Formats: sequence, C-alpha cells, structure tokens
Amino acid sequence: MKKDNLKHRDINWLYFNERVLLEAKSIDTPLLERLKFLAIFSSNLDEYFKVRVSQLRQIKHLDKKFRKKLMFKANTTLQHILKIINEQQVEFGNIIKTTLSELENHDIYVRNTSNFTSEQIRFLKRLFDENIKEFCDVHKEYLELTDGALYLAVTHTDQEYSIVEIPIKNQQRFISLPGEGHQFCFLDDAIRLNIQKLLPNKEIVACYSIKLSRDAELYLEDDYSDIELVEKIYNSLDKRLSGQATRLLYDETMPSWLIESLKADFKLGSVDLSPGGTYHNLSDFFSFPLPKGTEYLQYQEKPALAHKELSYTDNIFESIYIKDQLVHFPYQDFKVVEDFLTKAATDPQVSAIKMTIYRIAKSSSLADAILTALNNNKEVTLFVEAQARFDEANNIKWGRIFEEKGAKVIFSIPQVKVHSKIAMVYRNEDDKVKRYAYIGTGNFNAKTSKIYCDHGLFTANKKITKDLGQVFQVLERKIIVPKLKRLLVSPFTTRITFLNLIQNEINAALEGKKAAITAKMNSLEDSDMIRALYRAVNAGVEVRLIVRGFCCYLTANDDPSEGMKDNVFITSIVDRYLEHGRIYLFENGGDELMYIGSADWMTRNLDRRIEVLTPILDPDIFKELKHIFSLQLNDNQKARILDLENSNRKVGKTSDEPIIRSQYAIYDYLKKKLDENR
Repeated sequence: MKKDNLKHRDINWLYFNERVLLEAKSIDTPLLERLKFLAIFSSNLDEYFKVRVSQLRQIKHLDKKFRKKLMFKANTTLQHILKIINEQQVEFGNIIKTTLSELENHDIYVRNTSNFTSEQIRFLKRLFDENIKEFCDVHKEYLELTDGALYLAVTHTDQEYSIVEIPIKNQQRFISLPGEGHQFCFLDDAIRLNIQKLLPNKEIVACYSIKLSRDAELYLEDDYSDIELVEKIYNSLDKRLSGQATRLLYDETMPSWLIESLKADFKLGSVDLSPGGTYHNLSDFFSFPLPKGTEYLQYQEKPALAHKELSYTDNIFESIYIKDQLVHFPYQDFKVVEDFLTKAATDPQVSAIKMTIYRIAKSSSLADAILTALNNNKEVTLFVEAQARFDEANNIKWGRIFEEKGAKVIFSIPQVKVHSKIAMVYRNEDDKVKRYAYIGTGNFNAKTSKIYCDHGLFTANKKITKDLGQVFQVLERKIIVPKLKRLLVSPFTTRITFLNLIQNEINAALEGKKAAITAKMNSLEDSDMIRALYRAVNAGVEVRLIVRGFCCYLTANDDPSEGMKDNVFITSIVDRYLEHGRIYLFENGGDELMYIGSADWMTRNLDRRIEVLTPILDPDIFKELKHIFSLQLNDNQKARILDLENSNRKVGKTSDEPIIRSQYAIYDYLKKKLDENR
C-alpha cells in the first residue's frame, strides 16, 4: 500500500515484527531463545495495538474534513492491518506448538490440563489452595477489565459466564512441576484445574482466556507537522487519553454466544475482536525457566568486554582529554559510562554535571552516581523526559527524587521531547573549566545496554563541547536557538544539514565523481528525506541503508513506472541483540563524513525532538566505527532485504563469500583489539 510514493508506516511496521517472528521460527536460533523471540513478537504487538491501532481507531471517528487533511483512509488501513495481524497470529500459534514440541525432545515439557499426571494434579491442587487461590478475583457480573491483565471467561450451563482474573502480578507465570526431566505448566492451567473451587455453586462447562488492551495516550504531534490541525483533532475527539478498549484477544475456540456477550458487555465492535490461542500475554516467555543442563539450547554466553582504554585508566578524564574514546554496547561493558559519572560525582575538581534522561532504570548505578554528586555539593542539572511512552511515571518519580536532593530538574515541555543521549562534566583544571562530553545513540540504562546495540562517544574536543554547551543552554531555556559548528541538533540543524549533505552527493554524482550515502537507523519515514534519497539514486549516488524497523522508501524494483534507478540496497538485521545505533556516512568528495547520535530519519526526530548527533573526528575511532559498520552492511546470515513484496528474504551469501554474522563478528573484532592492546 502506497501513499504519495511512500510505503505506509503502520503496515510496514508489521513486517518488522514478522522479522522477529522469523527468528523464532529459524532452526539457527537455539530452542530456548526462540521463546524469547516469541515474547518480543507478542510484546511488540501489544504496544502496537495500544499506540498505532489506537490512533487509527480514533482517527476514523473524526469528521470527514479532518480525515481528508490527513490524506489516508483510516478504516481501510485498519482493515488491512487486522488482516495481516490475523495471518501472523496463525503463524505465531504454529511456531509456539512446534517449539514446545521440539523442547520435549530435550526433556522440557509444558503440561496442561489434558496431560497432567496424577502426581502433578495432587501437587497443583495443594499449591492452588496454599498459594494461588487467595489472589484469584472472581467476578460474576460486569466489570471494567484492566489493561493487559489476563482473565478466564468461565462458561456455565445456562449460557452465562463468570470472569476470573489470573494473578500474574502475584505469581510466576510458569510453575515447575514434579516429574522426570524438566516439567512446567502455565499458571492459567493451575487455575483451570481448580476452577470449581472458585465457583462452587456453578456447573462449569469450559474456560477461555481473554485479554483486553486499552488505548495509550495519543501523541499525534509525533506524526503530523501541522500543530494547528493536531490541536483541532484533539479537541474534536471525545476521548483521547488512555482507557478506551482497543482489542479483545480471545481463545478462538470460544463459542459464538460468549463472543457476542463479551462484545456487548464491554461495548466492543467487530473490529476490536482478535482471535488467538489458548494462552495470552506470551511476552511472559521472557521469564520461562531455564533449567540447569540446558545451556546448549541457549545462546553461547558472550560476556561484555572491557574497553581497551577506559576500563583500565587511572584517570578517565585524562584519557578522554588526550584522545576521543568510542564505546559499543552490548559488546563492551556499560560500566565505563557509570564509571565516568561516578568519578565525576566524587572528583573534587568537578564542579557540575549536566545530562538528559529519556528512560532511566528503576534502580541503577547511574542514579546512585547522581545522588552521590548531590551529596558532594556538585551542581547537577538534569533534563527529564516526562513523555517517554510507558516510562513517564518512572522518569517523573526519579526526577522528583533528584529534585528533592538538590538537583536542578527540568522536565520536557509539551510537543518537544528530549530524546538526545548526552552528558557533560565541568572540571576545574589549571584555573580553567574543561568540559568532558558523552554523546550516545542509546539511553543511559544499564539494563537495556545488555540487549541494545548502541555507540557512545566520549570527547573533550573543544568544538564539540562548546556546541554541546549551547544545547544545554537551550534545554535550560537560557537561549532559544543554539549557535552550532559541529553538532547536528534537532529541531534546529539536523534536517537542513542532512538535506545539504545529500545534495552534495547528488552534485558530485552529476559531475561524474564518486558519490555515496550509507546510513543505518531504526526507522525511515520522513517524506522529505526519502524524496531527497530518490533524487540521489536517480542522479547516480550509491545508496546503502540498514533500517531495523519500518521503512517507507520504495526501491526501484518496487515501482518501475517511476523510472527510478536501482543503485540502492536496503536491509534489516534482526538477531540476538536489538539494533539501535544510528550511523550516517557520506562520501563527501573523498573526505568522508560520519555522524552518530539519537535521531532517525523520522519527522518527529528531525522537527519535534531535541536530538544530538556528533561527527566522528578522531581518525582512529572513525576507522574502528567504519569497520563495524562494514560488518553490518555485509551481514549475510541475519540481514533481510526490504522490498515492496515484504518478502523479508535473507540476503544470503555466494559460495566464495565468508560467513558474516555481524553481531558476532563485531564482538570478535573488539575482543581481538582488546587482546592485542594487553
């Protein structure tokens, strides 16, 4: 489906989630790791319904004049989306069955009420009475289902039903059972087995799983540049905050009378009903027990590497001052970032620390470092994003804690998110204040650093730190527009600089010179950037992209009627870790330019968020990052081609090419460099 010669972002996103599902299906993925990909698929889809489907559902209720201005048919799009999702759900169920069946070949069993042994039944009845029953809420009349909670709809002989909540907040989803090998069951089945104890006066026919998803708050300004139109849309909607039911996931074996009853009782339309399997909330596969002796069914452990310089230095500031330092997660230990801030918190020469917080962990060494700095009377200024979807409450909680301890905390303003990952330390040295900066592609979060592929630059380069000082002044609302020479900062200079760099490549190509644009990002959506790439491709610029998520670019083969050339190749990598880094490389007449930072080529990242990208100026780390980038570009094991057919076919390799699984190759490359440095 195309609009204005672009792929539709919400439809294309579903094929990113399909790439996740393909990893769950792949025989190359260790069996127990397949469960994690199933969990990611399930979790992604839940968020998709809360956010993207929620938006489409509400837009379709707008007056026709507003829908025309948005230039797409929400209802048609929604129907198309639900068709794809239903097809993927069938495949999802088949993969679960296959995976659980294969696990049995390794003495790992997931039992259910149809095949419990007599010993397991006795065990579960006792466990239910002693540990589970007290947490099970029974509702015999209409209730307001909690978003994301799990329930059993229990049918009775008189075509009535009761609702029983599965207490996943109080209990583990998987129960270890007695028996040979490794035997487990879902908490759901322990309750099914004992359901009569919860409804002693009812004649029970069957139990069916249900789960209701509710709308997350709309952020239309993330997608539409016409703020006046966005405000009119908000004002025209009766309900734009979270809470409206958006999807009832139900067991597809459920009788039609029960479906109709649920639909009426919870005021749902047919479009809100989504058939599924016996179990929901399969994101809980993240917590599936990993029995001892089954390590061969998991990824081989790859412990985070030390950084060749920062992990061994006695003076982290001196190391950064002498030479820029680049770190790569999860391949290298996030502790180097924590050490940078911890050292700053205790160093008597440090006078101030400034940083942005987009998603902070519930507890972390980083938070401890900030509190230590405050205890040591450092001036601490924090910029906390209060609109980081699903992390708002935790961010605000920490912001208030830091504020109470003496930090200057500035929460983001409406319609402008602080998405940059930046920190600066001010240190008194030789009667001068020297600045030490960190600019990254990922959040200051030790937990996610273990699974997100990101890069971070430590630098004391005066041109960069001066620019970053300007960014912090904007965040402190001391100035409105920063004066920048090196950094790209949204919403001020990022878009225009990238467009100019693309045009430079076009000019070079037209002059018969070598011209190339190579970029990696999470998503490609902005129409101006895509059209600039179209012009570049048609001018003869070699364009090579890695886009992890949705990609609205139409390749030459997608639409030959446009007469576009085919000197563009776009792939996506889904593997053990989540690709999250943003890298932009331009041939620039032989004097290559490379940037890393927090911004994708999405309208919101270019125009409505505070984003920071830094050039890579040090020739050694430029070479290092370019090599890492080249490994990703040449991945022939986990890279899949993005095309109009959404085939998600693998790149594959020719017989004479070496095998390159980029995530493993990067780890080996950094390990070799570390070993050589010792």
